[in-house]
Amino acid sequence: MSYPIVVNNLSRENTDPPRVGYCDSFSCRLRGLMFRSKLGLDEGLLLVEKRDSRLDTSIHMFFVPFDIAVFWINSEMTVVDKVIAKSWHPAYFPKTDAKYVLEIHPDRIGNYEIGDKVEFKKLA
Repeated sequence: MSYPIVVNNLSRENTDPPRVGYCDSFSCRLRGLMFRSKLGLDEGLLLVEKRDSRLDTSIHMFFVPFDIAVFWINSEMTVVDKVIAKSWHPAYFPKTDAKYVLEIHPDRIGNYEIGDKVEFKKLA
């Protein structure tokens, strides 16, 4: 089960940061965004792994019928890679190790850049 958080960009102003589900359980990460019909502009998931890794933070887009913006964030809270993930694409891997995978609406691809520092804030 995920709980809502806000992903703030500390490196650049973003007056409307995305509100996403904090997803740290195996079942939540396994399901991800599969089988949803659409993704709203203010929806998404933050997939949380136990350690920095390229393999553990790889994603697939099977059963995801829409494109998404994907950002990989390391344990130092720095964005290390980003991509527009295409629907039904077999796999995406970050260029370097990451601990978090932020999956949000593709229109938000400009919200974060490689090298940006971020923070997660739990919503009440």
